[in-house]
Amino acid sequence: MFRKLSTSLSLSTSIAPTTRPFCIPITKHLNPTPHSHSLSSPSSPSHHRMSTTQQNQNPIPPLDKSPKPQLLRSLESSLNSTFTTDPIRPPPNPLILVISGPSGVGKDAVISKLRDSRHNLHFLVTATTRPMRPGEVNGKDYFFVSKEEFLSMVERNQLLEYALVYGDYKGIPKTQIREFMAKGCDIVLRVDIQGAQTLRRILGNSAVFVFLVAGSEMEMVDRLVERRTESKEELLVRIATAKEEIKHMRFFDYVVVNAQGKLDEAVGLLHCIIDAEKARVCQRNPII
Repeated sequence: MFRKLSTSLSLSTSIAPTTRPFCIPITKHLNPTPHSHSLSSPSSPSHHRMSTTQQNQNPIPPLDKSPKPQLLRSLESSLNSTFTTDPIRPPPNPLILVISGPSGVGKDAVISKLRDSRHNLHFLVTATTRPMRPGEVNGKDYFFVSKEEFLSMVERNQLLEYALVYGDYKGIPKTQIREFMAKGCDIVLRVDIQGAQTLRRILGNSAVFVFLVAGSEMEMVDRLVERRTESKEELLVRIATAKEEIKHMRFFDYVVVNAQGKLDEAVGLLHCIIDAEKARVCQRNPII
């Protein structure tokens, strides 16, 4: 019996295939169709494509002796494709840049410097019901409107957002955003903390939110005192509100420090933020 078993093993070994078979696992529910092709079938589409490519290939001439146009044509023929001059990366989307921060951090100074140092930006003009301050220009700094006019804009759904701040209304007209984004411009919005919170709810992550702060709390208070535009009671409210608003910094995408005497550094950091956003692989896509 042992001899028979040895003989059977010897025969099994001698007839074992010398190459590993190509096995395709077949499950219970797999129903082969009569039109399926094997990987090596001459009639398969992949085999036809390979044959076509091989037929279209031209010998690549010597790299060191051939004119560049001829070399490029032969490379295109070998790859069966044409080299285009289209940009590999599509143009970046227009940005909506929301700049906010407490009172006394120099938002106006930063935005004015940014306006002078970067092209293709549109600085949105906010509508407000507050009185015009000395040196301000209607249509440039704000659209100064009456309370009745403002509420009419609200009723006609002409504002992206609006809020009641220190007893006055402020709002962002939609038409400006749509008009200038259609031209490829980036939009810069200067809003208070309350407005930034509302815009975050409306725009989500489709806009870039930048929080501006002073170099220190003392710098912030000094700037508020230097204004000399409020009464003592109003000044106390401004300072108390500003101290509280600093706590909202964590809800923004970036923070920019506008320290005393370092305006250029703050604006330079804003340029870097815009450039970095333009280089993102997954672009923000605001829809108004």
